[in-house]
Amino acid sequence: MNPFANRAIPLAGPASDIVAVTPSDVTDFEDVAIALYVETGGALSLETVGGGSRTVTVADNALLPVGVRRVNASGTTASGIHALVLG
Repeated sequence: MNPFANRAIPLAGPASDIVAVTPSDVTDFEDVAIALYVETGGALSLETVGGGSRTVTVADNALLPVGVRRVNASGTTASGIHALVLG
């Protein structure tokens, strides 16, 4: 049984998929992320869905529950980044 079938997916999640992120200074995600999961901590330079440019420091295995449209290559030292998406 698929509990997601015939159900509207709420913005609050849960995510319907998780996608590996390749940081880029110019390319936005195909689907805006509702959160990011980071395997190896460090600096994370990102563009929020609200239009903000932010750099945050995250720990290993961090979950960052913010709408993100892009992770920038410049300024990002964290790795193993995954976008949680609804798409």
